[in-house]
Amino acid sequence: MRELVVDMFSTVDGYGGGGPRPKAYWGYEGPGLFEWIHGQLEQEHVTLMGAETYRRMAEIVATGDDPTFPRMTELPKVVFSKTLRPPLAWANTTLIDEPLETAVPRLKAMDDGLPMRTIGSPSLVRSLFALGLVDRVRVMVFPMIHGTEGEEPVFTELPALDLDLTTTTVIDDRLVLLDYRVARDHPPE
Repeated sequence: MRELVVDMFSTVDGYGGGGPRPKAYWGYEGPGLFEWIHGQLEQEHVTLMGAETYRRMAEIVATGDDPTFPRMTELPKVVFSKTLRPPLAWANTTLIDEPLETAVPRLKAMDDGLPMRTIGSPSLVRSLFALGLVDRVRVMVFPMIHGTEGEEPVFTELPALDLDLTTTTVIDDRLVLLDYRVARDHPPE
């Protein structure tokens, strides 16, 4: 059985978009973050994404020279879309155009043990949560508050959920990763 992990990058006040500093990682890139990213890419997994994230990432990987791009290309990827058509340019990508409520449980039932992780894709993530398909959510907290300049709140359109904290990892002197298991069948105490 595969586990479905949603990864979210968030400001302290819960924003995932550009805000007052619309650059990659809000300018908090550094050795700790890159070490974490490389560590995640070293682990075998299947990446899930929506069409818009696929379009953006496929273009970035095709035209960029980041040392992570060959590994990202090597890993299996699944893109959920009714608008994309095969063949897809980014190698090792499977296109699925059937409803999430049937496709994802089938993918989760595969017995290869490969975890599935999302990348970006806020509308896909909202749908996965709404359908009760997420097993874990990992939130990388960046040390800033977007306040009134915030864009793309990451949690507001999710259903109410109870989460069990499994680990807290200090990535560096700025970033913290909170790893939660989605609680099943029990209210908070």
